[in-house]
Amino acid sequence: MDLPLWAQILIVLIAIWTIVVIVLVVAGRVLLARELALLLPNLIRLFTGLLRDGRVPLRAKIVLAVASVWLASPIDLIPEFIPIAGSVDDAIVAALALRFVLRTTDGAVVREHWHGDPATLERLLRLVSWGGRGAPRALP
Repeated sequence: MDLPLWAQILIVLIAIWTIVVIVLVVAGRVLLARELALLLPNLIRLFTGLLRDGRVPLRAKIVLAVASVWLASPIDLIPEFIPIAGSVDDAIVAALALRFVLRTTDGAVVREHWHGDPATLERLLRLVSWGGRGAPRALP
């Protein structure tokens, strides 16, 4: 049975992601491995929740929708089969989308839709708020 290209790419990505998590566990970085393993599912749930929330401005929802399509697209600037570097363009798009949402939406709304470890979200918020200009409007 021949799988479509997108399914093959997805399988390779999941395999690479799994290998990285296993290597981190073996290296004694269990907390980091756990955060990495749950980051993508948590981001998907965050983006989905924000897209459905009436408190999120339309322009932020448009940015989230475009970012979601980009992340789901099998077409990338850097091919996904290249370890680590293949995920860089997706990580940048997700970070920029989250940064925009944080500049236009109350931080409490973002926190409300985050289902992962709050410490991971705080690290993510600090990361995407570089330079202070993209800082969330309100961080309760």
